[in-house]
Amino acid sequence: MQKEIIVLLGGPGTGKSTLINELVARGFCCYPEISRQVTMKAQQEGIEQLFLEQPLLFSQMLLEGRIEQYKNALEEPDNVVFIDRGIPDVVAYMDYIGDEYPESFVKACEDYKYSKTFILPPWEEIYQSDSERYENFDQAVKIQEHLVETYKKYGYELIEVPKDTVENRILYILDKI
Repeated sequence: MQKEIIVLLGGPGTGKSTLINELVARGFCCYPEISRQVTMKAQQEGIEQLFLEQPLLFSQMLLEGRIEQYKNALEEPDNVVFIDRGIPDVVAYMDYIGDEYPESFVKACEDYKYSKTFILPPWEEIYQSDSERYENFDQAVKIQEHLVETYKKYGYELIEVPKDTVENRILYILDKI
């Protein structure tokens, strides 16, 4: 069987991390979202919202971390690896805020390709803000639009995961792989 590196994507609060946690509980190899780690590290250093204060630095750190996740996934003994957010997310967020970024961001999107991409739609009933998620629901919807546009630009076929129970969403994903 060929290595499957599968990304779960979607705007903030769509349930990606919940699904990743459930996949881990079922014994799948999964890599968590790293933006929270980057944000919390910056907060410990006195920068409340690194993405808002230094978006290019934040995005560069995310890009490097996601490339590392991709490379590590290739080395996993498991044939299927799930990743919470992918490399093109970095470009989508930069486009969302209207900031410029170096050509290396585009090159990374072209060089590291995922096997499948599952997108979780905005879902107001489960959306929650917290100390690392500064966006409101309307902003989350706009980010979703940028994610769809960006992933399609890089040739991905997005498989939309229906709004449903965690169990049914997991079954849907597993059925598609």
